[in-house]
Amino acid sequence: MQAKLQERLYPADAEVILGRLPERIQEASISRAAKIEYPIAAVIYLSTSR
Repeated sequence: MQAKLQERLYPADAEVILGRLPERIQEASISRAAKIEYPIAAVIYLSTSR
């Protein structure tokens, strides 16, 4: 039986990723999340998904 992969970025993981990005990208990501009323984890996940 194959394990089912769960595509999800947890908030704690998103914060780690966000903290490693350049400041201007951090600010843009936070601004975008607020503008579209999405959690920052969702915005980061969407920006990294293909």
